[in-house]
Amino acid sequence: MNIFLILLSVIIMAGYYVISSPSLRIAQHETEYAIQKADLRSVAECVVSAQNAAMYGEEFKDTCIERYDITSQYVCMNKKYDIVSCDSIGTKSPDINFIITTSYQLPENEYNNMLEILEKYYPDAGTFGIFTNPELMSAGTISNRKIPQKIINAASLQPGQLTYIMQYKIPEETIDYATADISDIECPAGTMKTYRFGRWQCIEYNYKTSCTGDTIWDDTVMECVADETRKPLCSNNQTAVLIDNIWECVDPFGDVTCPDGMTARLNYNLLEWECVDDPNRTKNVKKCDNIATLPNNPGGVGATLRVRSISCTDCEIPILNEDTCETYCIPDPDKLNDKKCYGGYVDDCSGPNRAIYFGFSLKSTIDGIPALENATVILDRNHSQNRMFNCMDCGDGIIDTEKSIPPYTAVCK
Repeated sequence: MNIFLILLSVIIMAGYYVISSPSLRIAQHETEYAIQKADLRSVAECVVSAQNAAMYGEEFKDTCIERYDITSQYVCMNKKYDIVSCDSIGTKSPDINFIITTSYQLPENEYNNMLEILEKYYPDAGTFGIFTNPELMSAGTISNRKIPQKIINAASLQPGQLTYIMQYKIPEETIDYATADISDIECPAGTMKTYRFGRWQCIEYNYKTSCTGDTIWDDTVMECVADETRKPLCSNNQTAVLIDNIWECVDPFGDVTCPDGMTARLNYNLLEWECVDDPNRTKNVKKCDNIATLPNNPGGVGATLRVRSISCTDCEIPILNEDTCETYCIPDPDKLNDKKCYGGYVDDCSGPNRAIYFGFSLKSTIDGIPALENATVILDRNHSQNRMFNCMDCGDGIIDTEKSIPPYTAVCK
């Protein structure tokens, strides 16, 4: 009987020792520590996810939002560091903008564990930490960051909250103006069609800004005069003369004699005179043949019939208007690969921000191109008027594909 009691006591003591042994207590302690850190890491991950969603204007839906009491809010200030509304008023936006995401209040005995998680997984997030009024205690930094009291009051920050503060800039709103149909309006004589304030209007000609060719507005005489800065350097005995508002090098001695049906024309690339077909001698088998059947004196006594002479460049071709019997010059797209008309390589002037255009000098020549019948061609200082093909480079911008019709015109958006 005594032996049996002794054996029973030994078994009870051995079981007690095994259950309460130090090795098991350490294992149990490590398991609880790991569980606690896993929960704290889940809190940090939920705060970061909610902060990123708020930054991109999206809604973050997860069960962790309610579990850890996660909230995101916007706090805005002006240049005087006063709290203002984050809504833009007109074109004016707040000067300083913050996104602040917070969690529930952590107990103080969890601060160290949370800081270890922040240091391990978010070492570079200097504005992500535990709020200890009025400072933000973050991992990986030497000193804590002090939060202005105005921001604390506006965001209702409480000590112990895991807080993520991020400053951001409100993007400017892009306004797309609808372009009205160019055929919606017909302007009377003496006025021009202009797109202003979101619609087409008929306004009087502004001669100050509509000088064509190589002319410029002169405030003294109140008219367009020759632009001396565009005057070319002519070779030999040639002289620069303004013909149809375009500077041309003319040989004053007229030592070039051309056969019948041809006329002398200056080659702008070689600066030499050459004989070409006289565009005014172009015959039209249709309407313009009727000119020869007119009476000997269709006008009054002393009336003179004058045909306007033109000179096309190597990059243009003469076109006869069958209705008016006038000859004018339009770009020749077949000359794109001619170094006289375009000095670069056509393939290099392509992509979203580059396009080929022709340097028109007169508005009237554009009307004779069928491809530009319903297009608005801009003649300004950004578009060369050299009567050659050029490359429009928009730099950081892009080509407006709706308004551009290469190789005739190119407009940057």
